[in-house]
Amino acid sequence: MSSCRSHHETDGKMIFRYNEAANITSLDPAFAKNQSLNWACSQLYNSLVQLDSNLEVQPCIAKRWTISPDGKTYTFILRNDVCFHTNPLFKTADSTRHVVAGDFLYSLNRIIDPDVASPGMWIFGMVDSNGFEAVDDTTFVIHLKQPYAPFLGLLSMPYCSVVPHEVVEYYGADYRSHPCGTGPFRLQMWKEDVKLVMRRNPLYFERDSIGRQLPYLDAVSITFVIDHQTAFLEFIKGNLDFMNAIDASYKDELLTRTGQLKPKYAQKLNMVSTPFLNTEYLGFVMDGEDSPVSDRRIRQAINYGFDRVKMMKYLRNGIGAPGTGGFIPRGLPGHDSTCGYPYNPSLARQLLAEAGYPNGKGLKTITLSTTANYLDICKYIQQQLQLLGIDIKIDVCPPAALSEQVAQGKSPWFRKSWIADYPDAENYLSLFYSPNRAPAGPNYTHFSNQTFDNLYQQSIACANPEQRVQLYRQMDKIVMTEAPVMVLYYDQILHFTHKNVSGLRSNALNALDLRYVTIGCK
Repeated sequence: MSSCRSHHETDGKMIFRYNEAANITSLDPAFAKNQSLNWACSQLYNSLVQLDSNLEVQPCIAKRWTISPDGKTYTFILRNDVCFHTNPLFKTADSTRHVVAGDFLYSLNRIIDPDVASPGMWIFGMVDSNGFEAVDDTTFVIHLKQPYAPFLGLLSMPYCSVVPHEVVEYYGADYRSHPCGTGPFRLQMWKEDVKLVMRRNPLYFERDSIGRQLPYLDAVSITFVIDHQTAFLEFIKGNLDFMNAIDASYKDELLTRTGQLKPKYAQKLNMVSTPFLNTEYLGFVMDGEDSPVSDRRIRQAINYGFDRVKMMKYLRNGIGAPGTGGFIPRGLPGHDSTCGYPYNPSLARQLLAEAGYPNGKGLKTITLSTTANYLDICKYIQQQLQLLGIDIKIDVCPPAALSEQVAQGKSPWFRKSWIADYPDAENYLSLFYSPNRAPAGPNYTHFSNQTFDNLYQQSIACANPEQRVQLYRQMDKIVMTEAPVMVLYYDQILHFTHKNVSGLRSNALNALDLRYVTIGCK
């Protein structure tokens, strides 16, 4: 547990430092809609349950639970030793108080409150009206309209974190920058767009296997350098302890063509590579006025029109798998490797001709919106589609701006990724369920298909796992046939740390678990 660090840190404190290029816009878990917000909020908050490294549901604030025989009533028994971070608004001698079931009643009702407009509202679509019940201080009950097999895993999402009503109601919209949770760290300072620091929570309730209180770290420091090359250099110099994923600006400097650390870095760094439940894709808005992509044949031609295998080899150094299957990624029951789009330029030309645009003649220019870190892939697609006569214009946007445009349906063709929130294929198929239409839900393409919706409703009520997987495959096939999306690739987690960092935990959802991290001498 002891630590010696370089000159920029003092008093032997263990401070874990990483950069978040995508920025952090809110520390309110009700708005934790992407990975950068999830990572920050997971340090500050806890939910009823949590997922372990194998994506199995484990106790958290709820120490145990039961599910009724009909699958519609979940009863949680809460720990009685969990406290909120200290805050003067509690007006107690120790400036904190214990979490009770009423706090979950408040927190989860807040997610479904239309006035709050949480992007997580959709996750409680299966909860009955007045379906949250605080029986007593340590008993919390959730009533569903019908059985919903993925529900327990869904409750591990940051949206479901417990928050104190006193602090939330005092700050209102400004709660985003005045968070108060129960997590292993608490907010110390946040200079937006510059730096965020979280300090160890001395009241944290979890302990390790030999009884030591978690977390081990003294603090977490997050910077917001947008330029990936600059952040990479800071990491190599030792000013950052951790780096996630790989960027085109430095991938060939760091990795071999086969995705291994180059020898000059292998002695200095650790690289952990694991499967990632993340589908990278391009989405088409299906109801755009006078849009070239409103014709299914055009969307299919674009899907057939570029070589994903070559893209992965030369632009991703073999990290990840080509997205030639369905939307459900590898590693989840329901993935179908046969229902996607292999490279077939001849079929793409045939579809263009059938749509009335032989060799692309007469087809309007299509604008593709993306962020800078995916520009190389989008340019590659642009060049390949030009060979078919399809003219593509690329619009590069800041990540936050693109997310807002996509949520509001203002980008007719956009680059997006979907990282599973919980380990069930329903999580991916929910993007195409018509009641989940954005901005209220994650249906960013505005896809609407009655057959799909009927199958979706059947699947979420199906208690038999094998039958549910068959329904998932039917839905995935409909999605790929109608082509509201084009799957780019199924991602792979790459975590880089210096040799003196140990104890970092993750899972196939790319969680950032810092509770067990220690930092030793360099």
